[in-house]
Amino acid sequence: HEQGAYDKEKNQTTVDLSRKILIFTDMPHSALLEGLRSFLSHDEKIIYQKITDKDQKGGNRTKTIALKGFPSVVFCTASTNMDFQEQTRFFVLSPESNTEKVLEGIHAVIERESDSKNYVNKVENDPDMLILKKRILAIRNSYIKDINIVKTKDIEARFNKLYKRPQPRHSRDVKRLLSLIKAFALLNMFWRNRDGDTVEANEHDIEQAFLIWNEIAPSQDYNLPPAIYEVYEKVILPVYKEKNLINEPDYSDFYPEGRPKKGVTRQEMCKKYYQEKGHVLDPNKLRQSILPSLESAGFIFQESNPDDKRNMDIFPTFLMDPENNSENKSGVKDAQLADKTS
Repeated sequence: HEQGAYDKEKNQTTVDLSRKILIFTDMPHSALLEGLRSFLSHDEKIIYQKITDKDQKGGNRTKTIALKGFPSVVFCTASTNMDFQEQTRFFVLSPESNTEKVLEGIHAVIERESDSKNYVNKVENDPDMLILKKRILAIRNSYIKDINIVKTKDIEARFNKLYKRPQPRHSRDVKRLLSLIKAFALLNMFWRNRDGDTVEANEHDIEQAFLIWNEIAPSQDYNLPPAIYEVYEKVILPVYKEKNLINEPDYSDFYPEGRPKKGVTRQEMCKKYYQEKGHVLDPNKLRQSILPSLESAGFIFQESNPDDKRNMDIFPTFLMDPENNSENKSGVKDAQLADKTS
């Protein structure tokens, strides 16, 4: 619906989104993301859409829109219910909520609300902020069109080493890793080899990209926001180990005789979460969002508590005996060990 450039001969309007950043401050409608899938995965430089708009007389008329790419797309959402197609096209990240950051946020809010003019002045004249702005403007005005990456065989070998069992989604994941490498090269283009409008990414850019990827890869691989994955890693697993007296990471001990003995209750999860985070975990969020996400990702399963059928106990799924849960007696345990090694 943007007022793009109208081509009378083709009777179409071209909306140029190349070199743009689209920011949605909330989750866009799923139909919009579905229509943009080939655009977001960079399959086509130009995609065509039919829309209906009001004409000058108040009637409806169909318009042909040509969307030209590629933009960088960012959206924020509090929902964890994202389609798999969108999850593999975006980096799924969660904001930090540690004590230090919360305290800094409180300080910033008080400072901004008490004297907004002075606060804006302080931010806009911050030396580091000014340097960053100048660098971004200089990068934009350089009109770089391409970024070449050196030692691609090393990147391929290093990426494949992370995943012992490659999945179809990894062909998209490696594109996102390469985009990180290119981002570092572009940000540091003034210290990189350059040939006209092409910049060369070096070993340092590759190393920095892998450092970030190794931090976010576990949650990306399982299509989970890092905040939910953290609940599994720092709440469910420690409580389960403690209840079943497991001290060593010997996976055969997790399920004596092939079946779990003591599951984790929601009350125990909330208590552990409070100990880790210092604030209460919303029971509705736990029941409606966190547990279903972990269950659909295959991390947990739930069974009725033998002493109280109204309550459900939570068990880590991947620790089940591989002979009972994988084809050809392999898979679940080996895959988890491989992930742990990576």
